[in-house]
Amino acid sequence: MHVNNTSEEKESLTKRKSTLGIRLFFIYLICYAGFVVIGVFQYELLSVQILGGLNLALAYGIGLIIFAVILGVVYNYYCTKYEDEAEESEKGGTI
Repeated sequence: MHVNNTSEEKESLTKRKSTLGIRLFFIYLICYAGFVVIGVFQYELLSVQILGGLNLALAYGIGLIIFAVILGVVYNYYCTKYEDEAEESEKGGTI
């Protein structure tokens, strides 16, 4: 007989998604902290020209924005994958 474990499955799914979100947040936080540290302690370095006339400040800032979008896509991909896995296991258990 199938026991309805939906609340436990949802809690497990929520925990996996939350853990992923927190890990991605800390990855981004480290990258952003690097930008802030350079700005506070080595601000002259931010004016160095690096790419086609862009200075490090602009390149790093644009990079942070693009990186945030990439992390959002990664988060969405894995959350969808987790939900699909949970749905598959739920279907498999209700034969």
